[in-house]
Parts: sequence; C-alpha cells; structure tokens
Amino acid sequence: MSEQADVIVVGAGLAGLVATYELTRAGRKVLVVEQENAANLGAQAFWSLGGLFLVNSPEQRRLGIKDSLELAMQDWMGTAGFDRDREDHWPRQWAKAYVEFAAGDKRQYLHDLGLRLMPNVGWAERGRGMALGHGNSVPRFHLTWGTGPGVVDVFLTKVIAAQKRGLVTFKHRHQVDQLVVTDGTVTGVRGTVLEPSSDLRGVKSSRTPIGEFEFAAQAVVVTSGGIGGNYELVKKNWPERLGKAPKHMLTGVPAHVDGRMLEITESAGGNIVNRDRMWHYTEGIQNWNPIWPNHGIRIIPGPSSMWFDATGKRLPVPNFPGFDTMGTFKYILDSGHEYTWFILDQKIIEKEFALSGSEQNPDFTNRDFKLLLERIKKGAPGPVEAFKQKGADFVVRNNLRDLVDGMNALTDEPLLDYEDIEREMIARDREVDNKYSKDFQVTAIHGARNLLADKIVRVVAPHKILDPKNGPLIAVRLHLLTRKTLGGLETNLDSQVIKADGSVFDGLYAAGEVAGFGGGGVHGYSALEGTFLGGCIFSGRAAGRALARDL
Repeated sequence: MSEQADVIVVGAGLAGLVATYELTRAGRKVLVVEQENAANLGAQAFWSLGGLFLVNSPEQRRLGIKDSLELAMQDWMGTAGFDRDREDHWPRQWAKAYVEFAAGDKRQYLHDLGLRLMPNVGWAERGRGMALGHGNSVPRFHLTWGTGPGVVDVFLTKVIAAQKRGLVTFKHRHQVDQLVVTDGTVTGVRGTVLEPSSDLRGVKSSRTPIGEFEFAAQAVVVTSGGIGGNYELVKKNWPERLGKAPKHMLTGVPAHVDGRMLEITESAGGNIVNRDRMWHYTEGIQNWNPIWPNHGIRIIPGPSSMWFDATGKRLPVPNFPGFDTMGTFKYILDSGHEYTWFILDQKIIEKEFALSGSEQNPDFTNRDFKLLLERIKKGAPGPVEAFKQKGADFVVRNNLRDLVDGMNALTDEPLLDYEDIEREMIARDREVDNKYSKDFQVTAIHGARNLLADKIVRVVAPHKILDPKNGPLIAVRLHLLTRKTLGGLETNLDSQVIKADGSVFDGLYAAGEVAGFGGGGVHGYSALEGTFLGGCIFSGRAAGRALARDL
C-alpha cells in the first residue's frame, strides 16, 4: 500500500470538488475516488436548478427587498427547530456559521470563481404564517445563470486545471467498501474496482466487480452524498413524527445516491446524528422521459393553483403551493393517501409552473438568451408544455366535469366528487373580485404580487379559474418525491468527523449531504431552499481549508 496523495476525497460531487479545489490551491495532491464514470462529475448538483440562498445581496437590494443577517438567522432557526442537546450541538454552530457565510463572503467567493446570478430572486418556502416560525420572510432563492452545471463548472474547471498540473488524480469506477484505520487514525480506503461503464450521466450503472484496490493518504474526506436514491434506506430511517412511510415515492435523485458511505463510515467509528431528518417534496410528477429508475421531477409552483387531497378536499391553511414543504408532506400522509391534485388553468401554468432540474430548464442551463426570450411569449415554457402533453399525471379538459372525470380515470378508485370540487372552485373564484379576501391563499397571491419581480414573471394576477377565457382547465396528480438527507455524519466546523464519544476522528473529514450539509444536520427538521448547494460549498470549503492548513 503506497501513498497516492496527501488527501483522498471519496465522491466527485459538488462538495468533493470544492474540497479538492481548496486543497489544490494550497499545492496539496488529491486522489478523488468515485464509483461512477467521468460522465457523472458533479453528481447530484449537476441535476439541480442551481438555486443559492443569499442574504442582503445586490440582487435583493435592486428589487427593493430588505434583508438582513438578523432576519435570515431568525428564519433559519425558526425553520430548523433544533431541539436535541447532543445531536444538535454542532448543527447549531454550523447554522450560525452558514447564515453568516450567506450574508457575508459567499456571493463574492463564487463571483470570483466566475459564477453569475439571474437578476430575479425567487421566494421559496414562504412559511406557515408566523414571524418566528418556518419559512423565508423575504425572497432569497438566487438562480444561477447556468443552473446546477454552472455551479459545478466553476469548481470543476479549477480541479481539471489542477489535474493537468499533476495535483489531482481521478479514480473512476472505484467503489469504497472500507475506511482503513491505523492506530485510531483514518489512513486510507479500500474497495472494489467496478467494470468500466460508458453509461450517460445519471443512468443506473452496473456493480459488476473486476478487481480490488487500496489507497493511502494522510487524510480522507467523505463527500459521497445522501440516501435519496435508495428508498429502502429512506424507509429504514423514516421519522415517526411523519407517520408511516409511504409505500411508494418517486425518486428525485439518481440511483448512485445510495447512502453506502454512511454505514461504512459509521462502522469505522464515525458518528451519525439526526438520521431521521430528511427532506422530500410533495409536488412530484412522473418523468415522461426518465433518466434513472422511477425518475420524478418536482414542480416548483407559484401560489395560485388550487390544491386538493386524493378525496377532493382542499388542503387547509397554510398548505398552499410553495409555502411549507414538510408541513404539507405530513398532512398528505395523515390523509391516508399518497398523492394529491393541483387544479389550475392555462393562464396559471404559463406563468407559475417551473420544473426543478437543469435538464428541464435548457435556456438557463445553456445560457441561451434566444431560448430565454421564449418564456415571455404566449404559452407555457417548452419543457412544461411537454409534460402537459405527454406527462402521465396531467389531465387537460375544457370544462370542470370532464376534468374531474379525467382525474378519476387516472386513479385505481374514483374518489373525487364533481359537486364538492365545483363548490370549492366557485367559492374561491368569488373571492378574486376585490384586492382583499378572507381566503388566505388569495390574500397570499396579492401579497406575492407586491414584489415587482414576482408580479412580472412569476405570479399570475388573481382571476377566475373556471372562466373559459382562462382555459383550458388542467389537473396534475402530484406524487411524493425523495430528495435530500438532512442528517448525517457529525462534524465540527473544520468538517472533521466526530466519534460517538464526542472526540475528533483523526484523519477523517466529511462534507456535503453525507454530513447533513454540515455538522450532521445544519437544516434541523426543515429547510429554506437554495441551501443545499450552498451547504455543499460551505462544508467542502471548510474541509479543504482545514486540511490545507493542518497537513
């Protein structure tokens, strides 16, 4: 066993690339060990929409949004709900450090690397209606020009340049099975060499072994991602507070997001905390053109679609589209069914439907100004229109009775009553004649349109959904969708892995989703969105800088 590098990084996702970048800036040699092929560099971050949580940014200020570190900290802590003395010890410190990063040098750090942002700022996770509770008080979701690939690229180009200088070596199709521990210190990794793969990015690859390997280094950084592609592991860790785990969920991440390194690291002596905290979506739709098994896409909705449960009951306040993901998730499970419905019209889908994922936003992803201009033309964006026409979960009709019949035809049992839904729709439509309303969802729409950017590009003017001039009517069956792991390996602020007794595990670091994006759960029980990529960047940077300093 010969030393291949100063540091071994396990996983070539965003956190791993950031750690590698920081190490090579200091002249350290890095060996990146990755079970997938080179087509998957950037891992899950590549598929993301590229949203970044920033506080008091120039983009916010230009839109008249008044944000501050104090307000953002209030929102973060109200959302996280930290309540575990032992397991939340480091997450609390990571939360404070991360929000300070988001309000401080995060934007400049990324800007200096070449990353650029769209001028609009999105308002995700609008909350449950209380200042000290869950949610963003103001818009903070900054969309990257280039989406997820753009975020990955600013680090990957630096890492590739370091590779050409002899500072980085990639070992693709190398699956780590064990951390090597010598006298209590992690000194390397060993595992299985997998057969070569020419599969495209995201496609499930083979696990056929063709050999074994062992590499040594002064330290190992685990950046292997979460558990969202392994539903058996999701169910194993399912939180009791949400009730019984669903029998079926769509999969929002590729199959390689398998969570293997969590158990491997725990077996070596690393401590996992908050393993029952996770982040899944309620607005999943079956991908008509899937890349990985059971591939689901999330609708990122504006606030205007009417939301019904499987039996046709309107979801209660404050479970509106885009307000409280996990609160709505629990309501859905408590309903006894695992799907819900949006009912909307053509006017809403054209302005308010966005699809998560870099591949679903080719204009932003490819930095294509000509294609971007298509969004201001009449009609839904191309990818949205494709789902409307080809998606298995979409029903399009010219009147409500036919729409409800079409909705019932999509399910095993016809649970929807036309008269009940008609009564809800008519009652809601009566509420839009004034600029005020007792219907909290209509009030929320008016409130959102007080932000000029939302009024122009994101939130449609209140109108009568049943008016034929706004049609056709559209129903969308929404599935539960796996996505992020909020708990993980416990780490200190240098991204050093902590043992069960609270001591530092010498030679072992972790960053990104495998570490709960920092500390083993920087988000607590819930999240403010735009925070996952940033967590990979912040924790990967911490690991790289600590090792560059201390080796």
